[in-house]
Amino acid sequence: MVLNLTQAALAIASGSLVGFSLGVVGGGGSILAVPLLVYVVGLDNPHVAIGTSAIAVALNAAANLTMHARAGNVKWRCASVFAAAGVAGAFLGSTLGKMMNGQRLLALFAVLMMVVGALMLRDRAYKGDPTVRLSRENLPKLLGLGLLVGLLSGFFGIGGGFLIVPALMLAAGMPMLNAIGSSLLSVTTFGLTTAGNYAWSGLIDWPVGALFVAGGVLGGLLGTRSAKSLASRRGALTTAFATLVFAVALYMLVRSLSLI
Repeated sequence: MVLNLTQAALAIASGSLVGFSLGVVGGGGSILAVPLLVYVVGLDNPHVAIGTSAIAVALNAAANLTMHARAGNVKWRCASVFAAAGVAGAFLGSTLGKMMNGQRLLALFAVLMMVVGALMLRDRAYKGDPTVRLSRENLPKLLGLGLLVGLLSGFFGIGGGFLIVPALMLAAGMPMLNAIGSSLLSVTTFGLTTAGNYAWSGLIDWPVGALFVAGGVLGGLLGTRSAKSLASRRGALTTAFATLVFAVALYMLVRSLSLI
């Protein structure tokens, strides 16, 4: 895709919106990357949008992983087992995703967005065990759930943090803060696996991806700085963002089904 000045600005703005939403409301923000790339930036091929989204999400997750690692929030052994199993799933999922009709893939993506919106509205009061370690008891769960979540992440070209966080909490019993930090290793590896598979088929728009990542970094910094001042309104912000996700999903579903 040859970018004009307007499209370049839209790519940066779209990345900034995703980064800001991630910084303020947490998981789920990257689900907007694909619809923004398709309907705002103007990538005609849904598969190119998915491949470009995957590399952008992976790089942003890697940057956030560094910050969480410095804060001691990453349970490396549990996270590594989960990520290793998920890489195999992400490769298989992304291979299957490339084979599917682009508009049907967008329709299924819209359904997934509705699930994300519902999960974001759910109250999570689970505390977990901050001393949790890799063990014989949680190893099978980490491997099984990692494979499943990786498959979904690769198929739809998403970071999958909204699925990885509860999966890590379920499999290992870790607190949400540790699950969020640990999930970023999987988001990074799943995204790179998916992006590599799509890149092999020439389905990544690198200039758009670079601008999207740059915008995401700027938006993420602003969102993180705003998070504390907006903490008292986090519930309302999450509700508003989930509503936006539902609205975008409905638009995608109607438009995609009309083109199938």
